[in-house]
Amino acid sequence: LVNMGISPAALLYVIATIHLGVSQHFLRLRPSPSEHLPVTGLKEDPDPKYDPRKQDLAEQTLRRKLGSNFDPVFMSINSPPVVENRTVFDEQPMLKGPIPNEVKQLSGVTVAKKARQKFEQWLWAYTHCPVDYVWKDLGVRFWPRYVKEGLCLNERSCSLPEGMFCKPDKSVTKTFLRWYCQGFLKQKYCTWIQVQYPIISECKCSCGE
Repeated sequence: LVNMGISPAALLYVIATIHLGVSQHFLRLRPSPSEHLPVTGLKEDPDPKYDPRKQDLAEQTLRRKLGSNFDPVFMSINSPPVVENRTVFDEQPMLKGPIPNEVKQLSGVTVAKKARQKFEQWLWAYTHCPVDYVWKDLGVRFWPRYVKEGLCLNERSCSLPEGMFCKPDKSVTKTFLRWYCQGFLKQKYCTWIQVQYPIISECKCSCGE
């Protein structure tokens, strides 16, 4: 290497730079942990040379690789049927359990018990933040390719007076397989790796950003 005119220090710098570049590329392949959910689309290299081939998509092999992490509730191998998503805010959503204490405190109404209960039910439905689930296509470089993603509905304010909106409060992670390639062109090596994908599981009426 010295005869080639490359000093040990320069060689070390080049190796470190390449390693850093590969590491950063690797990190871009997986959804980054973030308070901003749902996950935004990943920036992909459009070159089909980095796509898995037909033999790389053998279902039995991939099922074994994913193992018990396969969750048919939140992931699908084939394109799920498209269902029109409708949200009718005037209709009372399905609410389970007793009325939360914070809703009772918010009502502050001094009327007959029956009327108060109806008002509390209406207030609970108005301030309730359900999770709306929609299917998302992650592309051929994820397996399973489709994920059921949680969304917080924020088409209107969820508070009285207005000003607060439904925001993500809790999330769960599901394990998917991600097609990962190292190297360049003919020298590249590709394989499936496991990655964690966060999904909104609860929404909350909040004034936070």
